[in-house]
Amino acid sequence: MKILQLIQKPQNRGAETFTCQLSKHLVKMGHEVRILAVFPGEAKLDWDQEIENIGGATGNRFLDYKAWKALAKNIKDFQPDIVQANAGDTLKYAVFSKKVFRWSAPIIVRNASEVGQYLKSGVQKKLNHFLYKNVSRVLSVSQASKKDIIHLFPFLRECTFVLPVGLESKIPKTIKLMPQEVKHIAHIGGFSFEKNHKGLLEIFQLVIQDEPYLHLHLVGDGPLRWEIENLVKEKGLQDSITFHGFVNNPLDFCMAADVLVLPSIIEGLPGVLLEAMYCKTPVVAYDVGGIGEIVNNDTGYLIKKGDKNSFKKAILKVLANKPKRKIENALKMVKESYINTQIALEFEAVYKDLLK
Repeated sequence: MKILQLIQKPQNRGAETFTCQLSKHLVKMGHEVRILAVFPGEAKLDWDQEIENIGGATGNRFLDYKAWKALAKNIKDFQPDIVQANAGDTLKYAVFSKKVFRWSAPIIVRNASEVGQYLKSGVQKKLNHFLYKNVSRVLSVSQASKKDIIHLFPFLRECTFVLPVGLESKIPKTIKLMPQEVKHIAHIGGFSFEKNHKGLLEIFQLVIQDEPYLHLHLVGDGPLRWEIENLVKEKGLQDSITFHGFVNNPLDFCMAADVLVLPSIIEGLPGVLLEAMYCKTPVVAYDVGGIGEIVNNDTGYLIKKGDKNSFKKAILKVLANKPKRKIENALKMVKESYINTQIALEFEAVYKDLLK
């Protein structure tokens, strides 16, 4: 098969990272894959070939005729059997290009979050109704994501499937987080409103009231980083928090931490939790999106969204006594169900079924 993977832009984000990982496995399986971006980007993704872009105009995303034409030209040249849209504006560009330039390849869209959390106005819902009417398959990252999108658009019920994110089988390197004499809390994720860094700081303040000798590590980058850095200074927490920016080795940070926390307000199925489980690091997370499908009483600590005090208590419990049974159960689950070699086979099966 020939598969065209459309991404937002080369950026260090979960959707783009997983697209590259999946594509490499598909190539190993004998398929021909090309990754194409809507917008230019500076990040170096884990993909051996050049990632070209169609010159999308960020200020004109709804009438970007030039970019639609560029996408159509790439499709004419490559002749893919399938076009897969991977988050961001990719579905919009794929559908408009197909409608205007009448190419025939079916569109598959990855639903990596909960669409209903973002569609607030009637205009947004009507636009997305039109877009999803023109896809052949929706691949939701979790049961929660599937339920959400079918609730919004019931006509998608028969063509929506759950295919989760996965992990690469890598051995993390041993690193030491500083300062060495304290215990370490890690948060790995982009600085966006979904990740709820403000709420995380409030939780951390509650924790250090009971256990002052702790250090919080914020790994990632994004548009809200400067705001959070200023907030840390205002709260006088500079000595207890380190901003690491984007790193190429998130698994190493997962393994080095005593606990990984994720108090997000919107999620699909966050790969960082699976990475922590793979590294035998306990996890504490809010029960949003598909998180409850991997975090439960057997594998970690699942906290009701917004319950900061319970989140604090779970962190202190982990730091006081490492939950060995939960850790072993979580690792077993990841190895059995969330390794990319197996997940790539599941994507291939969906592609083949569609092309029948």
